[in-house]
Amino acid sequence: MEYVYAGLLLHYAKKDITEENMEKIFQATGINYDSNRVKMFVAAFKEINVEEVLKQATPVVTAPVAAPAQAEAKAEEKKEEKKEEKKEEVSEETLSAGLSALFG
Repeated sequence: MEYVYAGLLLHYAKKDITEENMEKIFQATGINYDSNRVKMFVAAFKEINVEEVLKQATPVVTAPVAAPAQAEAKAEEKKEEKKEEKKEEVSEETLSAGLSALFG
């Protein structure tokens, strides 16, 4: 993957995609690389039109649009559950106070 990234970086920088330029990127970033793979990727990049490939690439959707609505609904449910729990606690306290008044 790092070879593709290096090639795309050189393309973006409007630099020639050569073995020397790719090796400079790897050396600057400290990434280990294989000289044979660099040669292979340089040859592959020469045969394709990177600009056309990027235009034809379909964007990847990383998260569904409805996800925030679902998260909000879950948050509301938790709030309702907490309210119900508080109501039960108050009613138990009221009962205890009422019983102590009878026997106190």
